[in-house]
Amino acid sequence: MEEKAKLLGSLVDRATDFGKTTYELIRLKAIDKTSEVVSSVVPHSVVLILFASFMLFLNLGLAFWLGEILGKLYYGFFVVAAFYILTGIIIHFFMHKWLKRIICNYVIRQLLN
Repeated sequence: MEEKAKLLGSLVDRATDFGKTTYELIRLKAIDKTSEVVSSVVPHSVVLILFASFMLFLNLGLAFWLGEILGKLYYGFFVVAAFYILTGIIIHFFMHKWLKRIICNYVIRQLLN
């Protein structure tokens, strides 16, 4: 009977060790995936911020330039705004699903690597 108790105790110890090891493995895999996603997102965010700054100043310059050509400064801003609203409408109605699929696939690919 004592031998069965020792065997059962040994089995419980091994199961406990297995559970702890499995938990640690899951935790380390989660940390690995999180670090991969964050390390991928941060450089993309920096590039996106720089690109957004470039586009902001480019659009401001274009709006001022068009305003001078059209005679009133605010006309240039209206033209630039109209361009962006038309672009937004076109993207929303014709390219929304396509862009969503590309972004979802990118995120899934990053999480599964």
